[in-house]
Amino acid sequence: MFDSIQFDKNGLVPVVTQDAFSGEVLMLAYANLEALQKTLETKQAHYFSRSRNELWHKGASSGHFQNIKDIRYDCDSDAVLYKVEQIGAACHTGNYSCFYRSVEEVDQGRSVGETLHGLEQTVRSRLKELPEGSYVAKMHQKGIGYVAQKVVEEAGETIVAALQKNDEELLQESADLLFHLTVLLQERGFSLQDVTNVLEQRHNR
Repeated sequence: MFDSIQFDKNGLVPVVTQDAFSGEVLMLAYANLEALQKTLETKQAHYFSRSRNELWHKGASSGHFQNIKDIRYDCDSDAVLYKVEQIGAACHTGNYSCFYRSVEEVDQGRSVGETLHGLEQTVRSRLKELPEGSYVAKMHQKGIGYVAQKVVEEAGETIVAALQKNDEELLQESADLLFHLTVLLQERGFSLQDVTNVLEQRHNR
């Protein structure tokens, strides 16, 4: 299965781990053949710890598992990519990604996937904790019918802005629509990933 992988002299290959939904790079680690085989077998990320000189099952002690969605390798066969569903934080610092620091001079902001993933995490947290004063919590308390009606309203306002060629309003209303749709999906127990899965299935037909 991994015959094509070019391991280094220590029997290791670098592994880049990426959030399968947002595309955000979460961490860089190393794997030996056993780690790759365990990853494929268990569908959870395994690495080889160079500092401890042992196999490392990500999340075994922290509970921050990485559920494998895809495994790829590059054109030179000397680097591997894990595309994962990250449970909790990937970084030992508690940050979602190990790459949480930016060189400010070249920071161009977050990607579409990272922004939507962040929005979904916030909405999920608000629905779970229902903090006082939270707009999401207030909508939840009014019921899913209210949330659904807000999606209808925002969709209508988005359409009107487009027809009136009001570009600024179109962007603002589109943002509101995406926000309320995210809340509605979460209320029904679905994620944006579930929606993209449907789009992917349609694309592959």
